[in-house]
Amino acid sequence: MAGFARTDITPPLGVPVVGYFEERFAKKVLDPLEASALAVSDGENTAVLIAADLLGIEGAAFSSALRARIAAAVGIQDNAVFLHCTHTHTGPGAGVADEGRCHLFDGTAEYNERLAETLCNVAKMAVADMVPASLAYGRAEAKRISFVRRYRMKDGSIRTNPGVNNPDIDSPLGTPDETVQVVRIRREGKGDIAVLNFATHPDVVGGEVISGDWPAFARRTFERAEPGVSCIFFNGAQGDVNHVCTDPRPGEREGLAPDFDDVDRGYEHAQHMGRTVAAAALSVWGKCAPLPSGRVRFDVENVIVPSQRPKPEELTQARRFVALHSEGRDEEIPFSGMELTTVVAEAGRMLSLENGPDFFE
Repeated sequence: MAGFARTDITPPLGVPVVGYFEERFAKKVLDPLEASALAVSDGENTAVLIAADLLGIEGAAFSSALRARIAAAVGIQDNAVFLHCTHTHTGPGAGVADEGRCHLFDGTAEYNERLAETLCNVAKMAVADMVPASLAYGRAEAKRISFVRRYRMKDGSIRTNPGVNNPDIDSPLGTPDETVQVVRIRREGKGDIAVLNFATHPDVVGGEVISGDWPAFARRTFERAEPGVSCIFFNGAQGDVNHVCTDPRPGEREGLAPDFDDVDRGYEHAQHMGRTVAAAALSVWGKCAPLPSGRVRFDVENVIVPSQRPKPEELTQARRFVALHSEGRDEEIPFSGMELTTVVAEAGRMLSLENGPDFFE
């Protein structure tokens, strides 16, 4: 069985817009932010998957409590609630970072409460919408919209987004995964559900605005092309890939303009990326291969990973960079553009880990 629901999670104007180490406040809504919910059940076990147009949900404690609240509202186990954020950089903060961590991307108390209540409701609606269903799977490719953003330079250094047509670039550190994955859920007596997956940073729009960026455009483009179909999107592993092409072909920079960090951004380009992902998914929509039915299973496993504690000799410079940035004196930090963002973020990470922990769970 499968069910679908969607709700609006657009914040009010004036809220902080998160994603950078620059202060921004929402002055305009370009397109609404949404949360989509997919409920699946085998008759015994039920799970709910929620994808929200947010940068992330801060804090292990907050997100665990949120999952428990949604589970209680639906009547399922905590582990059966999957929360996903598309990672748009033109949305509000959400959640509350754990004690001792950076609170730069926290949500306001008012928005956090509204978000929790809204996600509970959309989960309940998705469960109520469930009918018998079957699965099918397909995959295609979305070319030249996702690029590795870390490069080895000719002097041996590593830079993030080193600029377009930069003659000092040696080579990218890896290759992007251009795969678009599609799960088609055929439902009895109700519209099908499309589950899409692609991986790259939704940091294309920029500015002091609200937008779901290219993942939202991918959903909406797909639904316009297939009336009656509901689409939910899950971003992939997109930490070191984004939309910046360092060696563009003719026409590929149309719809883009330089932003504060020397990265070209543009609403029109975000729409182009969404159309490209949707087009790839649509190319296999009618040819998805049926999958055998099975049990609905879910679990959460905690893993322990070592933290990147700073070396003592790194802390003096880290303190200087953080202090200069907090005082609005970025011009005194010997970096610019995206490289400035990178070193300020790294300095903040070092200070936050000065006294541990040695491991994270």
